[in-house]
Amino acid sequence: MDILLKDIMIRDVITISPDKTAQDAARLMAEHGIGSVVVMDSDKVIGIITERDLVRKVCAKDIPSSKVKIQDIMSTPIITAEPDLPIEAAVQRMFNNKIRRLPIVENGRLVGIVTISDIAKHMRTKWLIEKIFE
Repeated sequence: MDILLKDIMIRDVITISPDKTAQDAARLMAEHGIGSVVVMDSDKVIGIITERDLVRKVCAKDIPSSKVKIQDIMSTPIITAEPDLPIEAAVQRMFNNKIRRLPIVENGRLVGIVTISDIAKHMRTKWLIEKIFE
């Protein structure tokens, strides 16, 4: 039986609008203990901003984070997945696109997010359970 993304996805996704600043994104990440924020324009996923984006596109260039708009540094176009996608297919999509985070969209609506760490934790747990019951 395939494990699907909807079985492991995080449903409470932290989002930000493209007109907010890099400082706003950094604060959200710090407050919620996360490494990325999905960028939304109205109800549409248009990009993602990660800690790596902040470091490379703001901090490393010594630009004040309060002066940089999310729309200018977000990663786009965004790669997404459907909730019914099997984990193995999601890993392949992430590998092919060199990404670590995959927003989950259903009928054009953001319903969750899965990270490579979420998948690794799930696979490790699955492996341990299989070993215990061998």
